[in-house]
Amino acid sequence: MVKKAKKSTEDSLAWEDAYRTRFGGSKFGSDAIGLFALGLQFNLEDLEAIGAESITGGGNDKKCDLFYIDKEEGRCVIAQCYLALSKKPAAPANKASDLNTAITWLLSTPINSVPEELRPNAADVRQAIRDDELQELCIWYVHNCPESKNVANEITAVEHTANAAIHKLRSNSPIRILAREFGAKHFDRLYRASGSPILVNSDIKTTVPTGYAINGEDWKAYQTFVPGSFIYELFDKHGADLFSANVRDYLGSRETDVNINSGIKETATNSPENFWVYNNGVTALVNRLSVRKLASEKLQLKMQGISIVNGAQTTGAIGSLAKAPKKQLMVPSRFIWTTNKARVQDIIRYNNSQNKISASDFRSTDGIQKRLKEEFQKIPDAEYEGGRRGGTSDTIKRRPNLLPSYTVGQALAAFHGDPVIAYNRKSEIWVTDSIYSSYFKEETTARHIVFAFALYKTIGNKKLEIVTKQKNGQDLTKTEREQLAFFERKGSILLTCAAFADCLEAVLDRPIPNKFRLSFGEKTSPQKADAHWTDLCPPLFSLLTTLNTAFVANRIATDQAKKAIPQFRNVVQAIAGPNKQIFETFASKVKVD
Repeated sequence: MVKKAKKSTEDSLAWEDAYRTRFGGSKFGSDAIGLFALGLQFNLEDLEAIGAESITGGGNDKKCDLFYIDKEEGRCVIAQCYLALSKKPAAPANKASDLNTAITWLLSTPINSVPEELRPNAADVRQAIRDDELQELCIWYVHNCPESKNVANEITAVEHTANAAIHKLRSNSPIRILAREFGAKHFDRLYRASGSPILVNSDIKTTVPTGYAINGEDWKAYQTFVPGSFIYELFDKHGADLFSANVRDYLGSRETDVNINSGIKETATNSPENFWVYNNGVTALVNRLSVRKLASEKLQLKMQGISIVNGAQTTGAIGSLAKAPKKQLMVPSRFIWTTNKARVQDIIRYNNSQNKISASDFRSTDGIQKRLKEEFQKIPDAEYEGGRRGGTSDTIKRRPNLLPSYTVGQALAAFHGDPVIAYNRKSEIWVTDSIYSSYFKEETTARHIVFAFALYKTIGNKKLEIVTKQKNGQDLTKTEREQLAFFERKGSILLTCAAFADCLEAVLDRPIPNKFRLSFGEKTSPQKADAHWTDLCPPLFSLLTTLNTAFVANRIATDQAKKAIPQFRNVVQAIAGPNKQIFETFASKVKVD
């Protein structure tokens, strides 16, 4: 027996308030809703830095508003964004069909015919497909309206277009194509899940043949196996709300999903008596659970609230069967309850293989990270987590003072001459000892991190400034068009960070034997540091085309970058005289410990 929980109307509006708080007045305009979706879906923190890399330029973007690729995670997201300024019954279906245009240009059109601003993205995703570096291609129509059947039909057509294009690039491609309408309902579900891991708060009963309890220090659990019909009924009533603790992870039941879910369905339908030995079952969080012995010698489980933290594919596959499964189908099940919120997050993290531990989490207890966290307490308006990844609730909070760990690692790597590692191997910065120790060492200080991080942010803001100007229909100067073409190339922001850092001897007019000693002092906030860099950078930005030789196929390359950066330094040295006042003003702010 499952009593359906009521949904609060106020809750359904909460995500919109969170969006306005997070991105109100941002430079990303209506495309910010795509970033918000990206952050909620994948628990990404530094959305401003991601936006600087992922929001495409206007004018000739061929209906692709956002392009995000993470080869370490094996994921690419292509999105069309729409923000209704007043309540509408549905989002325009024609904008969903526009994704067909985006997919065609990115995956199928001859590369030399692709617009220059989109060409690096097209080349990158095609090569990733050919090299088997992607596991999933997410194609989203992101908006703030209710979902609709018309849009769903268009999304299905887009999925077929993408499937055909991918298989022309790689005939045996195992890539999952996850096309979806990312509208108000899904935003609401993700947002509510960020605040509470258990969205289904109804009273639930089921009968089981046997089971046993296990008690921990601050948790309790009950191991048993439940009828498949119970899982079927739960999914029928609550759908994806059942996966609120790992709502990002139920992929749906497609034949193309490496046959995982279709295989579960096959067993459930044709071999239910063997399901118990073929399937790992489910693990669920509940608010509380009690067990009562019945006259029939069976046991009645009564639980309050439920969220599946492992076994989302099993639950979804059984729940989406054409009819309720046979009584022989029994599903191994484990129910856990605790009042310790930190323990809940750990249970979710360690039970769910799709919700992987962040690479930086492994360093959060490192002595250097602990020291850096203590040092950051002395720096005004600065937060640093020391490697720890925030929870899903942190993703949606506006934390303007946060220096996210991954971005800090990238900024340090680029600043100290390794922009290719910073762009291509951001996880390895935290995982591989030799790389980690190159940037996080005894010489690394919080004030130096602020120095390097602020440079990275300043460069990203420059790109956004030009993109925003173009999206607003303003004419770009020839120099701005050249700069935008440069910034559309993959790894350009981190390359620029490395080049600017490399020319600091010319700017400061003194030798710098150890760049880790550079800072603006521990009393300088990240915002103030950003202002210092912003004052310095205009003459340096005018030289960006000097770095064009650092790319191969519109992507930063190690050997080419090593040649291009010294060339850039030499040009900066040549313009030091005409820019003496700007350089001296900046130099007066810099401290060398």
